[in-house]
Amino acid sequence: MTPTAKLTDDTLLRRYATNIAYVAQQPPATDLAAFASQLDTAAPRYEEAGINGHEDLETASLHLDEALRATGTDRDVFLRRADSLLRPLVSDMTQEYRLAAGD
Repeated sequence: MTPTAKLTDDTLLRRYATNIAYVAQQPPATDLAAFASQLDTAAPRYEEAGINGHEDLETASLHLDEALRATGTDRDVFLRRADSLLRPLVSDMTQEYRLAAGD
């Protein structure tokens, strides 16, 4: 993604919703509010499994909550902040969670 490319709700959901839904034990979120809620559910589950990074998921959820209330450039900033926290973590954390769960 280039620095000027617009980050959308759908992009975030496409990147992360399936992994987070697995840990939240729910169907993948289809909107940003549901996704933020699933992050709030998944973060303590990662923590209970001893997986580092759960604090960043909580922070990403806060950024998504802010994005839901913001517009224009402010909304884009919050989406990018959430993405920057989720990108390096979600896939690896979920893989580790699956291994711990025996999947």
